[in-house]
Amino acid sequence: QVQLSESGGGLVQPGGSLRLSCAASGLTFSNYAIAWFRQAPGKEREFVARIRWTSGTIYYADSVKGRFTISRDNAKNTVYLQMSSLKPDDTAVYYCGARLLPGADLPSNYRYWGQGTQVTVSS
Repeated sequence: QVQLSESGGGLVQPGGSLRLSCAASGLTFSNYAIAWFRQAPGKEREFVARIRWTSGTIYYADSVKGRFTISRDNAKNTVYLQMSSLKPDDTAVYYCGARLLPGADLPSNYRYWGQGTQVTVSS
């Protein structure tokens, strides 16, 4: 049984930082990419960042490049999203997802999802 579980969301002031975690289980990790998406109220789910589990290849959305860092801990089967210089526009529910390789980073290609964690950037 595949499970993805996000944690680490919360309320932060503009310019602040948060680290999100995505604990994964039940996957053959070498066959998967893990990504972070976000969804703000009234908007579609938006790609944020992705890491291929075995190669470590990383890709970011332009909107977060230079501010967010995705990483993984193989021993803990966990993917992290370090978010810095946060802006009110970063406010959303953040989801981690898993998809088989190869493939494009579209939400429809991601087979497994976590329950999401709320990130609110506000003063």
